[in-house]
Amino acid sequence: MNKKIIVKELGLKDYKETWDFQEALFQDILSIKSENRKNNTTIETPNYLLYVEHPHVYTLGKSGDMSNMLLSESQLAEKGATFYKINRGGDITYHGPGQVVGYPIFDLENFFTDIHKYLRFLEEAIILTLAEYGVKGTRSEGETGVWIDVGTPFARKICAMGVRASRWVTMHGFALNVNSDLGYFDHIIPCGIRGKAVATLNNELGVKFVDEQEVKEKITKHLMNLFKV
Repeated sequence: MNKKIIVKELGLKDYKETWDFQEALFQDILSIKSENRKNNTTIETPNYLLYVEHPHVYTLGKSGDMSNMLLSESQLAEKGATFYKINRGGDITYHGPGQVVGYPIFDLENFFTDIHKYLRFLEEAIILTLAEYGVKGTRSEGETGVWIDVGTPFARKICAMGVRASRWVTMHGFALNVNSDLGYFDHIIPCGIRGKAVATLNNELGVKFVDEQEVKEKITKHLMNLFKV
């Protein structure tokens, strides 16, 4: 089992270009696993953690409801945003500047074969990261991701998650709002959940800007600890 995680910083990158890159890494790992089964070999499979920032884009998961997208094609263009239907779980979400997006492409057979546990570990890494800033992030029952003030009229989501997995290989991941422009969330029903707001870390802290590189380093540290790297 190879527990090493290769961290790659992709910078500001188009969503479709990043999706294609994820897909290539994902398929490479599946190919190695297929060859191992066929030839009774034990070639190690790699694990990647991609960090990226996207230009304004909305993505709809395979079980999502198109009615949660509140803009027409022409209105999207006016906002300088793009839209994609994609192959992860979950409903609609927004990605854009000021957001820390992480795509773990892990072979879970290197760690444990439990998707539920995997999602809880992603959430826990974000919760632990927020705690370092004095922000109390929590889970909301039945709703994947990380929230603030769950169970109150002020419940708001700070981190969305949606993954795809095949033969224990994962792709897609999490999007933590750090310095995001929340106005872009007004054009969707985020994650298909009505009546709940969205949060950013800088707003929660009452500051103009939070160092996104520092946030990524903290998330990485917690993921490495949780996955016992």
